[in-house]
Amino acid sequence: MSEISGNGSGRLYGVGLGPGDPNLMTLRAVQVIGEADVIAYHSARHGRSIARSIAAAHLRPTHIEEPLVYPVTTETTDHPGGYRGALEEFYEKAAARLAAHLDAGRTVAVLAEGDPMFYGSYMHMHKRLADRYATEVIPGVTSVSAAAARLGTPLVEGEEILTILPGTLPEEELTARLAATDTAVVMKLGRTFPAVRGAFEASGRLAEARYVERATMAGERTGDLADIDPASVPYFSVAVLPSRVDAPRPSGSSDGEVVVVGTGPAGPLWLTPETRGALAAADALVGYTTYLDRVPVRPGQARHGSDNKVESERAEFALDLARRGHRVAVVSGGDPGVFAMATAVLEVAAQEEYADIPVRVLPGVTAANAAAARAGAPLGHDYATISLSDRLKPWEVIAERLRAAASADLVLALYNPGSKSRTWQVGKARDLLLEHRSPDTPVVLARDVGGPTESVRTVRLADVDPAEVDMRTLLIVGSSQTRWVRRGESGRSIVWTPRRYPEA
Repeated sequence: MSEISGNGSGRLYGVGLGPGDPNLMTLRAVQVIGEADVIAYHSARHGRSIARSIAAAHLRPTHIEEPLVYPVTTETTDHPGGYRGALEEFYEKAAARLAAHLDAGRTVAVLAEGDPMFYGSYMHMHKRLADRYATEVIPGVTSVSAAAARLGTPLVEGEEILTILPGTLPEEELTARLAATDTAVVMKLGRTFPAVRGAFEASGRLAEARYVERATMAGERTGDLADIDPASVPYFSVAVLPSRVDAPRPSGSSDGEVVVVGTGPAGPLWLTPETRGALAAADALVGYTTYLDRVPVRPGQARHGSDNKVESERAEFALDLARRGHRVAVVSGGDPGVFAMATAVLEVAAQEEYADIPVRVLPGVTAANAAAARAGAPLGHDYATISLSDRLKPWEVIAERLRAAASADLVLALYNPGSKSRTWQVGKARDLLLEHRSPDTPVVLARDVGGPTESVRTVRLADVDPAEVDMRTLLIVGSSQTRWVRRGESGRSIVWTPRRYPEA
């Protein structure tokens, strides 16, 4: 419980009553209710209060009761400030009523289902009164804990992430959140249920989802979310994605598949919600060991790391796993379709023996976009992406493409510029580009973007030093229109390419 000091003479309590069963009230909650002068509780216009019914056995005739009756329960209102304005006015008036008791030296207990600070109505009184009166908040068992207990299934285990969502979010936002998390509870159902169910289905999680209605109360109901009639769902219900650890596979999911995912240029901040979901749902991860290390270890999930020079073998291994019924995520850096694993997987998947294995490619933040964002907006106009590695294509082809892109005045994003075994390509590319570009052309040297040794700086094309470029560096070479300035007292460089040409 938490306590806040105030200046008024009365004392305010926010009393958590738990999820509904009076036996789940805490001893402290019962004590405070028994000692309070005033019992306040929220209700709809019909006057019935679930909070009061939970605490009814502990109320006495000498209690002063303050029912705080909501003026609206839906967003339909003729209040000039709309639904939010009507509620704000109600909260102000309700707080003033409680303040009058507190000023008179009375002890006020505001009853709250669940926990007072967890999606509860009490918090609106707390924000208006706690700085003026001595205040104590008594926590209660939340509906989330009650739902997990009634399902008899672990809610979250080990390193899993639990996400709690209001069903009032837009369906697309719910879909993204559900796809990205390990476990989840969606609250505030009722009229939001059709959109919530749609989000579970769109995120591929419907088969896992459970439903709990009025947990621990009379009329409790549990079941699979997919089987619930939307017309029967009350507000006091939740949708639950329980723990995946040791959970059986949903029925009908025996067919394997391969999902090629991009982890972005560095760590978790660069993952998309869709990618997070695919990584969490996979039975097995396959990839270059450096990229696998970016993915959290999950119990029961196999990890197959390998060297970065065996892409075809890695792709074949992943497809063989999928053919045996596994859900496989092939982990790639950046975007899997940009000089990465998607091509290798699709090339092997095109063979007849893998024709029936589903393969999906999920986009990721590619190194060029990450480096460009750090530098400013050098890719703001037309640009070309070229790999300087001559391991898979001859240098003559690379040189021809550099000349063509340079003569077309395209910004260039140069991948794989150098390594321990390739030391001369950067110098050759620089000299070739100087035949078409001014020596003052800005060049962004971005190394380990998003990583612990990130370095992003801008130099003149003529000053590009091959010794400062390695395999973890990406180069962005500006066009004739690219601008490079230093801003403010910090002197931070920004680079951008205008979207409009002078002739336009």
